[in-house]
Amino acid sequence: MIKFSYLLNQDNFELQASNWCGLEKVLLNGKVVSQKFNFGILSSHDILLKNGKKYNLQLLVDPQTDLLTCRIYNQQNLVTVLKQGKNQLQKSQRLIEAGLVCMLFSLLTFYMVF
Repeated sequence: MIKFSYLLNQDNFELQASNWCGLEKVLLNGKVVSQKFNFGILSSHDILLKNGKKYNLQLLVDPQTDLLTCRIYNQQNLVTVLKQGKNQLQKSQRLIEAGLVCMLFSLLTFYMVF
């Protein structure tokens, strides 16, 4: 799971993206406000706050550098750019793979005993 967090005017934006199933979620102050599946290199989430301000969160995977970029826009004005490298993605994948191997080993041991 990849996470980008940004605090903006007492609002905490968090973009979560699964590197296994393609599920993306945007949380605003801990509450899911947008959710979708994406298997492409670009994704966009539009968020409307209670005060009427519109925000757009974009997730981009650069195939040349393997950087994951989250851009946050307010009324089409760029607010910030958050980046994570390939290492974070690989760490997350290795952790999930290790969990799956352990689970499969446990199942195999269970079936061999019975």
